[in-house]
Amino acid sequence: MDTKQRTALGAMPEGEPLAELRRIREQQRELTRAEAEQVRRARGQGHSWLAIAGALEISKQAAHRKYGKQ
Repeated sequence: MDTKQRTALGAMPEGEPLAELRRIREQQRELTRAEAEQVRRARGQGHSWLAIAGALEISKQAAHRKYGKQ
């Protein structure tokens, strides 16, 4: 877990757990959309699957499998 994640988790309010879970899930969906958009932009600018995979810290095959057909 990186520093930003620990900081965000530590700063979470002591709210109702189900509401917090819904909020976290929405943030995950937004991050997924943002990641896909940046992959599309990177490919549009000519970046290789290897470079994209490196930025995402996954294998080239995983990056292509996840985003190659979008």
